[in-house]
Amino acid sequence: MSYSGPNAAVAFEGQAGHNSNRHAPPRAATRADRTTDAMMTPMTQTPILRFLRTTVLAAPLALGLAALALPLAAQSPFAAAVRINDGIVTQYEIDQRAAFLEVLRAPGDLRAEAMEALVNERLQLAEARRMDVVATPEDIEAGVAEFAARADLTPQEFLAAIAEDGVAPETFRDFVANGISWRNVVRGRFGPRVQITEADIDAALEFAARLDGSTILLAEIVVPITPENEENLRSELARLASDLNFDTDTFSQAARRFSAASTRENDGLTGWRPLNAVPPQLREDMVLLANGETYGPVSLGPAMAIFQMRGLSEGGFAGPTVTSVDYVTIALPSIATEDGAAAAAALRAEVDACDDLYATRPGGFERADQPLGAIPGDIAMALARLDAGEMAFDVTRNAGATTLAVMLCARTTQAPEAGRDAVRQQLVAQRLEGYADAFLEELRADAMITYE
Repeated sequence: MSYSGPNAAVAFEGQAGHNSNRHAPPRAATRADRTTDAMMTPMTQTPILRFLRTTVLAAPLALGLAALALPLAAQSPFAAAVRINDGIVTQYEIDQRAAFLEVLRAPGDLRAEAMEALVNERLQLAEARRMDVVATPEDIEAGVAEFAARADLTPQEFLAAIAEDGVAPETFRDFVANGISWRNVVRGRFGPRVQITEADIDAALEFAARLDGSTILLAEIVVPITPENEENLRSELARLASDLNFDTDTFSQAARRFSAASTRENDGLTGWRPLNAVPPQLREDMVLLANGETYGPVSLGPAMAIFQMRGLSEGGFAGPTVTSVDYVTIALPSIATEDGAAAAAALRAEVDACDDLYATRPGGFERADQPLGAIPGDIAMALARLDAGEMAFDVTRNAGATTLAVMLCARTTQAPEAGRDAVRQQLVAQRLEGYADAFLEELRADAMITYE
């Protein structure tokens, strides 16, 4: 799917669904744009690049269309790259969207991903025009302002920041406009069909309470994304997950051999962790796994992972729901080096609580308080197994050259019975997402799409 695909209709509501295909990436990671999702997600004051990385945690990989694109040297920037019914997508538009994805640190073949996104947007915009629900200039400017505000920037500052990486203001405004227009289409066409009853809300709360009282044991294989492996990593991990399905011994051997996470020293086992600390885009899928069943690949930002279920213990009480996590990250040299190992040991010795860092390392760390769904995937999985004041050193950046120490400060929780209106909105968004997925597939099936 694409960055402006069907999920954009519900992404503006800050919701995500799940995927019933257990051996494929979880639905929240493979459905269309999670970027717009972050527009409606409260975020703390963070630098622009950190904000942008967060918004595409679960961004989808390319759909294998690179072979359909013509060599750039043989094309005019404004030549048609794809024809969709009576419209076209130009090489320039693909270049611009790919540049935007590069700013977002999206993995995979960015030109193929950009092309697929723009094809979908042409179909979505045509339907919005047919229904006369295209985003107004006021809607677009409000969307741009809201997106920028999540990075603690004015619209002008935000546009200037992405312009430094070659992204034109019109590219971002078109992205926002298409998302709003498609949302309007989905709401207008399918909104009246969605009826959420009090029984539906009760069932959702009961399921959430059951999850919140549970603990889960996983084995994991985590592989950083590098320029050398990014093109084939997802397919290779998918094949590995299939080969290792229900084979726990071989999975453990593979974890010891291939995983970059420190859990490799323990056969890939993460240890028992609260299920409600697992990122929400993974939680509801993982609870359905049988013991020994594999799951993934899962995008974790700069890394990808596959998991294997090793145990699920359902609690006998309704525990609190984690609504946000307060944490810090500290960049260190790779702990695989002598300097990095020494830096990690020093950090452990001098810091017992997050507040200690203000005295010991002023300016040498980043602190954030974010909902689970807004935290980069690899950081969220590291935080899931920590108690307050504990650190993890599994997260890497710069193709493994940098270790990102992650320290849990606190988790904010609420009772599972709170927020019935929020649950209702989430259920509405999930059902609209399903309608939107199916409708976009219909539009694609009926369209004449020709790749030049």
